[in-house]
Amino acid sequence: MITKNQIKLIKSLRLKKNRKQSGFFVAEGEKIVDELLESDLEIVNIFSISEKYKNLKNYISINSTQLNQISNLKSPNNVLGIFKIPANKEIDFNANIVALEEINDPGNLGTIIRLCDWFGIKDIICSENSVDCYNPKVVQSSMGSISRVNITYMDLEILFLNNIYKTVAAVLNGKSLKEYKFSKNQIIFFGNESNGLSQKVSSKIKNKITVERYSYSVESLNLASSVAIFLHELKK
Repeated sequence: MITKNQIKLIKSLRLKKNRKQSGFFVAEGEKIVDELLESDLEIVNIFSISEKYKNLKNYISINSTQLNQISNLKSPNNVLGIFKIPANKEIDFNANIVALEEINDPGNLGTIIRLCDWFGIKDIICSENSVDCYNPKVVQSSMGSISRVNITYMDLEILFLNNIYKTVAAVLNGKSLKEYKFSKNQIIFFGNESNGLSQKVSSKIKNKITVERYSYSVESLNLASSVAIFLHELKK
């Protein structure tokens, strides 16, 4: 039986400040919850209308009305899980990294996390003013990849203090992506959905690369689409 306090907690986790305070986040739907259950993430509770999860020690049986009450989705899918937010791992600067500045759209960030997982990128660095990676919409869009990609929030300018990292900026007017040869340990920077990279970040990056455009009727690419194209070229 789900309690009033548990319902209150679940609803509170829609806000970043409450996720940060509690150290918990919410995941929904069988596919996502099942992937997270296979990961190293610590389970707090599993609430489900399905007996599929009844052997888990933290399983709590609920009905459809209760699931609708706690869900963030228009069409809830059988199960909602509360998981503990993991401690940050060390960033591997010997491998390629995706850096994101001021990403606002939760769906974009979730898709980028999934793309990095697909292409074997283990680390994402986000500026401190980017959307929280444990936002329910980000978790949903990542489709379980949130458990396999290390996401670190920091002031991006720290990365330029000693000029020890190889950096690349994804911009609208730069060298053709097809002509650029990536190394195995570069940080690839992507900017805000509407404004791209800020001048303070862009000005510190010598290598500026763009996805070649074949039609000037289109102003720009969706951010996640741009990341997908870059990572595909990176892995060639």
